[in-house]
Amino acid sequence: MAGWTLVKVALLSDCYPPRLGGIERQVHDLAHRLAGDGHEVEVFTATTGPHGERHGARTVEEDGVVVHRMAIPLPNGVPVNPFAPREVRRRLDAGAFDVAHAHLGVVSPFATDLVRTSLSAGLPVAATFHCVIDRSAPLFRVAGHLGRWARRGVALSAVSTMAAGRVRAAAGDVEVAVLNNGIDARWWAPDADAPPRDPADGVHVVSALRLVNRKRPLALLGALHEARRLLDPSVPLRATLAGEGPQRRAMEGYLRARGMDWVSLPGRLDREGLRRMHHSGDLYASTARLEAFGIAALEARAAGLPVVAPRGTGVDDVVTDGLDGLLADSDAGVAQALARLAADPGLRERMRTHLRADPPRQDWASTIAATVAEYRRAGAPG
Repeated sequence: MAGWTLVKVALLSDCYPPRLGGIERQVHDLAHRLAGDGHEVEVFTATTGPHGERHGARTVEEDGVVVHRMAIPLPNGVPVNPFAPREVRRRLDAGAFDVAHAHLGVVSPFATDLVRTSLSAGLPVAATFHCVIDRSAPLFRVAGHLGRWARRGVALSAVSTMAAGRVRAAAGDVEVAVLNNGIDARWWAPDADAPPRDPADGVHVVSALRLVNRKRPLALLGALHEARRLLDPSVPLRATLAGEGPQRRAMEGYLRARGMDWVSLPGRLDREGLRRMHHSGDLYASTARLEAFGIAALEARAAGLPVVAPRGTGVDDVVTDGLDGLLADSDAGVAQALARLAADPGLRERMRTHLRADPPRQDWASTIAATVAEYRRAGAPG
């Protein structure tokens, strides 16, 4: 990267592929994007490898990314290893690293331990929170480790403005930067020569989410049901909600009880499947309230879809209300916004025109630049 000294970075994360989830995917992609820019990257994780690698097994991925699998055999592959710090410290000392970058959720015992390990090894440390510190805030304040980290020079950050505010409050009003997640905006973008949508296909609402309570999938079904009630019956409406999880059975029961056969639950889709779904859609919808960033909404925005979501989440960093989507203060407001956009093809097209002309700023080039800036803030050579 022009103007920057290349660094050797240790990425510290409880979770990493083949586990599936937002942190896992973001850390993996960050590792490979950093490596693609010429930085040297090694990942330390408590996640077992795709072929059962654990107990410190060292593997090399594409782009030369080294992965240290510090996992131990635990039920359900829980990514925890309280015995890892000593061996990780040995590898950090031997590895001539310039900086360590921890990636944390609400519960991240492995990465939390390794922040302390990295500090004891004399490394500059950046720590990024990928979560919303909500009910756990009193525990963070009592533990006090975030404030201690900041006083020792750890560069604290979070993936959205809202999430950073929660970390700042829990840490004792210290500096917390906003370090948005990144995507390949060009890859998600709609094809310029794609044929126009057939109005007879109706308005297609799409969403991608884990079917777990925290993502509020039943509330999303409720918003869709209410939007259908508010809409003129002559406006065809259908929805595709991609994802898997323990709430699926309850969702299927909800749909049967209300005759919502116009809603499809195709299960988990890979990235190519999500891209095809987005390119077939007219709107993206979410009712999640504890959304630290909203990577799924960002991908939909990059694919040219107006986004409807609650206000006051990480999606605020992705969507400007009234310009490239609509933000609502309640589930009822989400339903009203969906009905409004479904009933107004002109408004949808104006938003889509804006989205095509103004791709999201959270592409990988800007995210990598911001990440390297955090390394310098932590004290890495520059």
